[in-house]
Amino acid sequence: MECMGKDCPAPCRTILDNIADGVFTVDREYKILWFNRAAERITGFTKEEALGRPCYEIFKTVLCQGPNCPLKKTMTSGKGVAFEVNIITREGREIPVTISTAPIKDKKGETIGAVETFRDLSEIKAYKTELNGIYSFKNIISKNARMLTIFNHIKDIAVSDSTVLIYGQSGTGKELIARAIHDLSRRKDKPYITVNCGAIPDTLMESELFGYRKGAFTDARQHKPGMFSMAEGGTMFLDEIGDLSYELQVKLLRVLQDGEYYPLGGTEAFRADVRVITATNKDLFKRIAEGLFREDLYYRINVMQIDIPGLRERKEDIPLLTEHFIEKFNKKMNRNVKRISSRAYEIIFNHDFPGNIRELENIIEHAVILCKKNIIEVEHLPSYLFDNNRRKIRVSPAAAPLSELELMERDSILDVLRKYQWNREKASHALELSRTTLWRKLKKFQLVP
Repeated sequence: MECMGKDCPAPCRTILDNIADGVFTVDREYKILWFNRAAERITGFTKEEALGRPCYEIFKTVLCQGPNCPLKKTMTSGKGVAFEVNIITREGREIPVTISTAPIKDKKGETIGAVETFRDLSEIKAYKTELNGIYSFKNIISKNARMLTIFNHIKDIAVSDSTVLIYGQSGTGKELIARAIHDLSRRKDKPYITVNCGAIPDTLMESELFGYRKGAFTDARQHKPGMFSMAEGGTMFLDEIGDLSYELQVKLLRVLQDGEYYPLGGTEAFRADVRVITATNKDLFKRIAEGLFREDLYYRINVMQIDIPGLRERKEDIPLLTEHFIEKFNKKMNRNVKRISSRAYEIIFNHDFPGNIRELENIIEHAVILCKKNIIEVEHLPSYLFDNNRRKIRVSPAAAPLSELELMERDSILDVLRKYQWNREKASHALELSRTTLWRKLKKFQLVP
């Protein structure tokens, strides 16, 4: 049978030898018939050492030769399995891997062996450690140079009580920045209060911020403290400050200048020991010119300014954030999604992200909900991404499901095509395929630039 061993066609051997995942096949006696280059690299055994030997002598795990052996389960049930396990390399080093198995059947449908693919997770584990250290700061994830500079500035900003203005588009994480400043400040054990200035009607905003006294209006039957009272000693985060009415801007200015405020209907001033952090996605200079924002308030809230770049300006963060969101929704939904396929990732990466990180989070949540296996494919992505994708890669969300080997073959072909900018002649030469064979595979996998 093809791909069981030495009879595997040359094009197939080339593809299998140039993928990042380890692959080996076994016969009914669990003897290794095929062992690709990645398998050599991960296990430390050469192909010559592995071929013909029982798989449990080369791919050593605690499950070997027991009832839970993945290959034994696969050949007995005729169904593949997938999970994480540790293997012992030739040098005696224990490393974590993900494995996925599938039965190999003859033309009569009889199982004559099995294939196992595996991926070294040691680099990913180290990557996650690095992500949680260098690239993660108070729940903010980034490796972008501008963001790393912001991380450093936050530490300095946090030790003061100066006002901070955070600029950024919707979905960039302005509240995470504000929270990080509070958590690193001397006020960290005191209240942190968030107010969205665009979500509360002007008629209610004054009483929400400053509270009211009994009898201030018809239904004011008792005193009610406002947000500034609740935030005493801590931090007040005023999101969408550009939407605050002009009249309330005057009262906020008084708090920042004099450190005191009057509740609605009150005649006695209350002192306010509150640090104020504001955020906006609007051009405040433009609003000043239009008479919608006070210039004196602008300079009061803008002692320190932080400008957060949009996701389209920090696309190097997409892999980090994607990994983070997959892990988040795996835990939330009890799923076991491992990664995103090359085609699906390309669709995501080439999107403009007007909704920034919040939009990426929604995309991954959508995909994890629809993904029934462990790889997010194109058909799991929101349909609007296909129309908005700038590369205009045409895909069919309704494509027939592919086997694990077919998925690896497709992704390998796509990688080579991208490398040679979709030049089919160069790609077919690199893959050791005829142009006709490559064309058939492009049609089969629906790879159309």
